[in-house]
Amino acid sequence: MDLPQLQALAAVVDEGSFEAAAASLHVTPSAVSQRIKALEQSAGQVLVRRTKPTAITGPGEAYLRLARQIDALVHETTEVSAAAHGATVTVPIALNADSMATWVLPALATLPPGICFDLHRDDQSRTADLLRSGAVMAAITSVDEPVQGCRSHRLGITRYRPMATPAFVERWFAGGVTVDALAVAPMVVFDRHDDLQDRYLRRRSRRRLAPPRHHVPASADFAEAVGLGLGWAVLPPEQSAEREAAGVLVELDPGAHVDVTLHWQQWTLQTPALEAVATAIRDAAAKHLI
Repeated sequence: MDLPQLQALAAVVDEGSFEAAAASLHVTPSAVSQRIKALEQSAGQVLVRRTKPTAITGPGEAYLRLARQIDALVHETTEVSAAAHGATVTVPIALNADSMATWVLPALATLPPGICFDLHRDDQSRTADLLRSGAVMAAITSVDEPVQGCRSHRLGITRYRPMATPAFVERWFAGGVTVDALAVAPMVVFDRHDDLQDRYLRRRSRRRLAPPRHHVPASADFAEAVGLGLGWAVLPPEQSAEREAAGVLVELDPGAHVDVTLHWQQWTLQTPALEAVATAIRDAAAKHLI
């Protein structure tokens, strides 16, 4: 397998076009095109969609992952000899917004200088897709089955409880948390992929409900929206405890909760930086998750 071909594949996907990839590799667009065609002929499959921007195909994901892994090895190999010159290695990680806003960043802050992070935020059910495509080296995900070429470690459970302000509860649930009340009471959701509130609703009502919803795609602002009384939502303890203690939030449905089991998946390829990150994540998860 030809290294320049793999480098061209990664560049075309990262840069979004053959021309931009050529500029990043300091070669001509024709050279990039020839390398991609040669790699596709060797693979016997189309690896890149010639769209705007360009995109990897399903068969191309394995080759892209290989290109990322080789690039990581190159960086790790040069890191030791270049450390005296202030060289750094970047570890791309996919993770969900709640983990990033609560316990992950403090964990990453414990790592020594020389490791940088490229954090990709997505729903915990979708972060494994970024790992599968080769966009990241590791992911915090709700998917326990190891992605091809990766290993999986169970981190623990994040428990979410339905919360709301006392005034909101008095207005919308004066008669109790009934199915009829849940069907009309506004709720706050993170984005179109966030199904945590709907999971609670299905468990509570045994049927699909479609109450009004506010979309607030930022973790801290999401909790703030609930605290301001825009709607109810399920929150992890790190985002609700302080507001509960201050009387700003109360449990909407005491005893009810939604559990999300999180896993750490990473390339089976071992590099010092990736292993250091994995250790920090596992140690922090042991303290913060159930």
